[in-house]
Amino acid sequence: MGPRRPLELYRAPFPLYALQLHPRGLALAAGGGGAARTGVRNGLHFLQLEQVEGQLSASLLHSHDTETRATMSMALAGDVIAAGQDASCHILRFRLQGPEEKSCSNAPSKAGEAEKGLRKRKGPGPSEKGEGDTRSETGAVAVETLCSVQTDFSPEALQKAVCVSADHSLLATGGADGFLRVWEFPSMKKLLEFKAHDGEIEDIALGPDNKVVTAGRDFRCCVWQKDQLVLQLHWDENVPGVPDKTYRYQACRFGAVPDQAEALRLYTVQVPHKRGRRPPPCYLTKWDGKSFLPLLSQPCGAEVVSCLSVSDSGTFLGLGTVTGSVAIHVAFSLQRLYYVREAHGIVVTDVAFLPESPRGRELLAKNEAALLSVAVDSRCKLHLLPPRRSFPVWLLLLLCAGLVVATVLLLQLAFPGFL
Repeated sequence: MGPRRPLELYRAPFPLYALQLHPRGLALAAGGGGAARTGVRNGLHFLQLEQVEGQLSASLLHSHDTETRATMSMALAGDVIAAGQDASCHILRFRLQGPEEKSCSNAPSKAGEAEKGLRKRKGPGPSEKGEGDTRSETGAVAVETLCSVQTDFSPEALQKAVCVSADHSLLATGGADGFLRVWEFPSMKKLLEFKAHDGEIEDIALGPDNKVVTAGRDFRCCVWQKDQLVLQLHWDENVPGVPDKTYRYQACRFGAVPDQAEALRLYTVQVPHKRGRRPPPCYLTKWDGKSFLPLLSQPCGAEVVSCLSVSDSGTFLGLGTVTGSVAIHVAFSLQRLYYVREAHGIVVTDVAFLPESPRGRELLAKNEAALLSVAVDSRCKLHLLPPRRSFPVWLLLLLCAGLVVATVLLLQLAFPGFL
């Protein structure tokens, strides 16, 4: 029996493209309709996650209006947000007003109420001036714009990827012009700028020793040390018989290794460059995070993967697809543990695991992992991975001993005098 249909945590009044989870139990979901005058607004919503009657619930804390700019990519470093909007990266800082417990207790209702649309606030309507209007459903969150810099100079004018280093000192951006730009964070002083790919940069991962991994639509996944190419990854070394330029890299993420404090893994997703009547499978590849040698490649289904996430402990990988499906894989073997076909009605744009912080563990309850997904259908959904069944060692030894005794008795009955 497959997993239940995922719970709908929240429904926004606009398409959702980016998702980040804060260790204090906040979900940041962003998107919008862009500059087109369709009546669809653009915004960044702050959602409070909490347990209500044994079930994870989300309620709207704050709505930040981004005017005519839809947020297409987003990274989070503490309380500072890097939001990719059109050709620019906007740096925002948010602050919880007053005690965190107040925001939890005052958070109105559950996600079901949010599905009926944003609750109306008292007072005059939002202002159309400034860097972006903000309003809080509870008065619990304040957002300020620190700065904004242009990060893409192509005719398409789109920042596609953004990543913050583990120590929150660097930020890397990539877009449709194929240039990798590295900035001091959060001051956004430019440190590096060079052509990394012929065409769009799909994803970026910042690793140890200030190495940067970039995945492009030019079939290449590259490791950079500053502006010098360290090496180009070849995932198909473990999968012989794959023709050249059949697959392109879609996503790249670094992840920790459970019980190995100094170890690191890089995970990449490869998708078919062209789709036929019988589409070939997509692949997940695990790499050594320091030597960048391929350790394992496994097919992960025929649906084209659109996004990738790694849990804080490095135990699980989350995948979303262009057909709306969501899956969770175990990082060690790359085997699939959870799968819901067409969890969303359209492309899944981002997925994120519940942080493994003290607050995150409270929200996780007895489940082994919780993955949130957002899509163009404006929905944020919850995917729970219940504890996997396991047998204690003593019970396994007892069963083995019983099997040996039963075998001996059967042999004695079949061959009298056997013993």
